[in-house]
Amino acid sequence: MIASRSSNYHGPSSISTSSHTTESPPLVNNNHSESDTVLVAKKLSNMNLVEREERQQALDRLELLKTVGTGSYGHVLVVRDRETSNYHALKIFSITHVVQSRQTEHVKCEKEILSAIKHPFIVRLHWTHHSDQFLYMLFDYMPGGELFTYMRRRVSFDLKTSLFYICEITLAFEYLHSLQVIYRDLKPENILLDAEGHVKLVDFGFAKKILNKTFTTCGTPDYLSPELFKNTGHNKSTDWWSLGILLFEMLAGGTPFNPNQNESEIPGRVLAGRIAWPRTIDETTKAFIKKLLTQNPDKRLGAGRNGSREIKEQPIFASIKWDDVYARKSKPPIVPSVKHPGDTSCFDQYQEDWKSAPFASDKELDLFVDF
Repeated sequence: MIASRSSNYHGPSSISTSSHTTESPPLVNNNHSESDTVLVAKKLSNMNLVEREERQQALDRLELLKTVGTGSYGHVLVVRDRETSNYHALKIFSITHVVQSRQTEHVKCEKEILSAIKHPFIVRLHWTHHSDQFLYMLFDYMPGGELFTYMRRRVSFDLKTSLFYICEITLAFEYLHSLQVIYRDLKPENILLDAEGHVKLVDFGFAKKILNKTFTTCGTPDYLSPELFKNTGHNKSTDWWSLGILLFEMLAGGTPFNPNQNESEIPGRVLAGRIAWPRTIDETTKAFIKKLLTQNPDKRLGAGRNGSREIKEQPIFASIKWDDVYARKSKPPIVPSVKHPGDTSCFDQYQEDWKSAPFASDKELDLFVDF
């Protein structure tokens, strides 16, 4: 699935209800009676009911305030917990729309991946829930808004500013790849800033756990690697390609293979490797981007045995202290103007039209019984 360059807020939260499934009890011994098996089944069912009731109570506590993101998936709202007064981001999917648009597996995969990860530059999922209409995912609210907004205002960044974000995203990719997860949808719209100005990578709808290669074409045209256009299979290396595209866009104010803002031209330009390099990109940076935009994914920077270490050891990062980056000790070049934790001024205005979704059928609901 190809995504448009639209607003896609996703983020985590601090409500205590866990999104993880309840741990199962030990297997029943073969010598036990059938009634023992029934008791275990009933116990599991009751545990699931208790967990669902806790999540419903957590959902009922939320005051729905304002939409801060929309996309093909649905809406993301800023919400406030009436009990704790904490602000969160609630991502809402129409179940019927998810099923009809054949995104069921993507949504389930997003939940599975986000439930298992924790990293300073990646959103953390707190819980999921569903009703007869919607799927819900609760995240922390990132009041700083999308990196895309700041790039649009400034047109382009200087190298120091760009590298701040590239470093934090590199560590996020390094972590995901260590778990055999590829992200596959890097773009400024999917990079949020927290109140201090640090990165939070969001929207894991296209993320996937792989062992070797996968062949599903998905992502945003400007950021797609050659192997995605050729449908020859792709792996972690496609994320490093997108990192090169992002750095170019930060420095040049536009992506390298879409100078005319015509998506139909992108595949041909990508496969031909045609790039018009602006004078604002120095030779060291140009050499680094070229290594990331290598046509052959097996020879691309980051695809070798040392993986992300190949990236981090490049001359462009000579002054970077990676431990300090991970510890969020680096000073953000942009500090969002945030008046309070629930401030929405860094986001665009959206219509509040999400409530009109149809009720899901029993067959559709069965697909998300464990959500």
